[in-house]
Amino acid sequence: MNDDHAALSARIDRTNELLQRMLAEVAKTPSTHAIFVDAGYLYAAAGRLVAGTEDRRAFDLDAEGLIEALIDRARTIFADSRLLRVYWYDGARRRIHTAEQQSIAELPDVKVRLGNLNANNQQKGVDSLIRTDLESLARHRAISDAALLGGDEDLVSAVEAAQGYGARVHLWGIEAPEGRNQAEPLLWEVDSQRTFDLEFFKPYVSRRAAPAYDATATRPTREDVRFVGAQIAAKWLAARGREALVELLPGHPYLPGSVDQDLLVEAEGLLQYSLRGQADLRRALRDGFWEHLQAQY
Repeated sequence: MNDDHAALSARIDRTNELLQRMLAEVAKTPSTHAIFVDAGYLYAAAGRLVAGTEDRRAFDLDAEGLIEALIDRARTIFADSRLLRVYWYDGARRRIHTAEQQSIAELPDVKVRLGNLNANNQQKGVDSLIRTDLESLARHRAISDAALLGGDEDLVSAVEAAQGYGARVHLWGIEAPEGRNQAEPLLWEVDSQRTFDLEFFKPYVSRRAAPAYDATATRPTREDVRFVGAQIAAKWLAARGREALVELLPGHPYLPGSVDQDLLVEAEGLLQYSLRGQADLRRALRDGFWEHLQAQY
């Protein structure tokens, strides 16, 4: 019996020694954090806060400077942790990088992940990309903390998935001029929450100057404008394809606000004439746009 006790005691001692070694190794391993940026939320919330608009075409964003500022802030918050990388989630037609997205992708420690954009310029698939990355990194113990800059309620499942593997998720938000720009269920699920204010974003967001057109320029005819509308429709269809056209057609004769605004801005550039307040010419522009698209269907 004494021999059995001695053997059992020896096994316990060896187990305790192994556990102590494992704990010592864990203590030596630095914690790791990553920053996850929903660019759709960032552009909309920061644009409204600093430039007074969510329209990306109306302001410029210094993405490189802002990313460096976010990394610096994370370094302060997670003082004993190292950065894995910044994940930047955005939408693009056919998931093809724009020039701006390509320049962001070339930044050190930044990974750009693209969802799709539909005919109404709405992001599709971005939330699922965030969930996949958050869950995978947490499952493989690649991160201990995740800073998530976003506000969509659909991100709740991504937070829950990461937390299920032991990662802590910290929600970062952007000050809203009125009300709230983050879903309450998302705020309830995260481990901590902080909001960045106007002063934080001011250096990185600047409103673009409106193009100036010659007030004495000859007013184009309705046929001129209709032809330009058809030209833009041909370019639109070539860039977006028939799938986007099928999504757009049920709304005839109305265009989604984002598409209509794009049409107006591009037409004014081609005509070098402002169509603001020119209701008859705006109708001619839309007519030309629709006529070309319907002819191709």
